[in-house]
Amino acid sequence: MGLMDKLRGEFIDIIQWLDPTNNTMVHRFERYQNEIKNGAKLTVRESQVAILINEGQLADMFKPGLYTLTTENMPILTTLKGWKYGFNSPFLAEVYFVNTKQFTDLLWGTPNPVMLRDPEFGPIRIRANGNYTMKIADPALFIKTIAGTDGNFTTESITNQLRNVAVTRFTDAIGESKIPVLDMASNFDEISKFCENKMKPEFLEYGIELLKFLVASITLPENVEAALDKRSSMGIIGDMSKFTQFQIAESMEAAAKNPSGGGASTGMGMGMGFGMANAMMGQMGGQMGQANQQQNQQPQAGPPPVPGAVSYFVAVGGQQSGPFDLNALKQMAGQGQINKDTLVWKQGMAQWSPAGSQPDISSIFGAVPPPLPPQ
Repeated sequence: MGLMDKLRGEFIDIIQWLDPTNNTMVHRFERYQNEIKNGAKLTVRESQVAILINEGQLADMFKPGLYTLTTENMPILTTLKGWKYGFNSPFLAEVYFVNTKQFTDLLWGTPNPVMLRDPEFGPIRIRANGNYTMKIADPALFIKTIAGTDGNFTTESITNQLRNVAVTRFTDAIGESKIPVLDMASNFDEISKFCENKMKPEFLEYGIELLKFLVASITLPENVEAALDKRSSMGIIGDMSKFTQFQIAESMEAAAKNPSGGGASTGMGMGMGFGMANAMMGQMGGQMGQANQQQNQQPQAGPPPVPGAVSYFVAVGGQQSGPFDLNALKQMAGQGQINKDTLVWKQGMAQWSPAGSQPDISSIFGAVPPPLPPQ
């Protein structure tokens, strides 16, 4: 330091701090060798508290206002220094300005997924995040326990510790609440208030007052969210049988509009559509399969055809059913359910044709007696 800087520091008698940031909690006023003159002016602005520290001991504390530093307004420091009739200029002391404003939008979040036992999904992992608001409620305690001799203490210096407190209390709150994951969104206010009340005493141990604690979101792993989306989609679809029929109709219409189709390729596309529909309907099983049988009033085709055997789809009552092998078709012909004029279709056919025109099944109608003459 040059001579002029030294002299300027010795004769400066105004002590103040203008905060150019939004995250500084404690600022140490810097002057040459911490020398303060008798009668120096101390300006403490709103949302500030000034604390004098002499030889490592916390002395006098000043709330917002303008002060002339004398023995009258520094009783603690006067006692520590043993002054009786005033002090000789200068004396050594550190001046710390403590920011008592509210620090808002401080973020917290779970660094790792939290394991829970959900009543509906069983063991599950969740993540959560949110924000909180705080302020320094006890400046002297905060300096003693947290800031120490740090000349520029910011919120980043303590948020990690406070975040750990928040995550611990949130996890404990969720575990005790037994709230199902799907109902947590409707209980954010209750969860936030519970965590806030739990954490306030711990924040006060640092001289900090927790003003508000908020849970912003609770999320599930991506694969669980995908499964929930599928489950929601099924609930929106409703009747899976009608939805399957709609999908088949859409695929058949798309195949018909295919410019490369037509002829055998069109028939093949229809066959694939019918086969896919049969497979999807077969997977539904149970009640859906029984309802489908009652609706269509079609006979059971029995087990799937033997690989390589000829199978036909049959049009009855304006609706297709099947595929059926030759034995099933013969049984249907014997029961009068089909005849030579019944339209049939198999893989490789360009269009539906009468059953009597197909050589491999026309013979099953020869053994059927003609209808009885009227009496």
